[in-house]
Amino acid sequence: MKKIMAINAGSSSLKFKVFNMPDESILIGGVFERIGFDAPEVSYKINGFRQKEKPPIHDHRDAADYLIEILLKNHIVDDLNEISAVGHRITHGGSDFSDSAVLDRTVIQKIENLCELAPLHNPAGLLGIRTFMKRLPKACAVAVFDTSFHQTLAPETYLYPVPLKLYNQYHIRKYGFHGTNHQYVASEAALLLEKPLKDLKIISCHLGNGSSICAIQGGKSVNTSMGFTPLAGLMMGTRSGTVDPSIIPFIMKKTGHTIDEMMDMFNKESGLLGISEISNDFRDVELAAKAHNEQAELAIKMFVNRVTECVGGYVALMGGVDAIVFTAGIGEHSASVRQAVVSNLAYLGAKLDFQSNEENGPYIHTPDSKVSLLVIPANEELMIARDTWRLSEGQAARLSEKQTVRV
Repeated sequence: MKKIMAINAGSSSLKFKVFNMPDESILIGGVFERIGFDAPEVSYKINGFRQKEKPPIHDHRDAADYLIEILLKNHIVDDLNEISAVGHRITHGGSDFSDSAVLDRTVIQKIENLCELAPLHNPAGLLGIRTFMKRLPKACAVAVFDTSFHQTLAPETYLYPVPLKLYNQYHIRKYGFHGTNHQYVASEAALLLEKPLKDLKIISCHLGNGSSICAIQGGKSVNTSMGFTPLAGLMMGTRSGTVDPSIIPFIMKKTGHTIDEMMDMFNKESGLLGISEISNDFRDVELAAKAHNEQAELAIKMFVNRVTECVGGYVALMGGVDAIVFTAGIGEHSASVRQAVVSNLAYLGAKLDFQSNEENGPYIHTPDSKVSLLVIPANEELMIARDTWRLSEGQAARLSEKQTVRV
């Protein structure tokens, strides 16, 4: 049994889990929040008991140091060398990575080169990589890319209908994101349905503050709603999703906004927040809608409408669908959104089991539904651990072979 740590570094957060592999049991899991802001805190769960602390941390390096203290004081490890490998979630791998990768100088340099495509996410991931490589120098370090699952998209799908030289010169194309979780829920759906993944057409709806939908045929991504950046596709918590690009210069001429201000507007002031003018948190918007706030009601209708449009398009793309999966914060916890989406898909023969839907699944379809409807909790950390285990074991085997040859 080996201990694998999964790290998911955000711009102001750091999620972590330590697994025993290969049995996948969780030794500890938690999250640092508000890193770099006032009153940062960490909460973590061990043996079913949750603890919360307010550590004196200022950046991700401090968070990494404090995490190591947590592991030692709670005897998750008594020696840091017990951590055999660390997996890091990296948002953007561009077209360089169709799989996770063992980290070395070349891989790190490629991640650095991609920072301009994910300026909020890749730098945070790199900070986590460097910090943990310094603190755990003997552990194999692995990068798990959110984009790699979507490298199976065909050119007619990932290319934009703009001058092809923009792709050749600047790599302008659809990359897609949330791939780690889309891949995970597809494999879990096959297990729940007791069918081979290669025989299934699945639509994975990752609905949360960041949302994307993925069409998965035979276990491979064939289309996804996010694009060159995570701004494209569905309406989200604060992101607009796809809009007519002519809107941007039009607003700039009318208001005098700079391009940076426009990007802030579309990334941070739009979506559920922009329409409801209440919150980017779906729970707050839903409560307001139940109290008959018209803007909140409109925001939810718009969100459901865009999910429905995307799902319908992917059904047409694959020539049918066997299962629709709801995952992530809204997908897992909002029975009303699931009900509204499935109601719009009645033409497919999709029928909702209302009681199971209220109980959040996992099976939320009736026995006579022509489409399986599932709720599967997101578990990106487990996918990170699985890939890290696979690659670290492969690296260990290669090192062993080299040593044998030398002897």
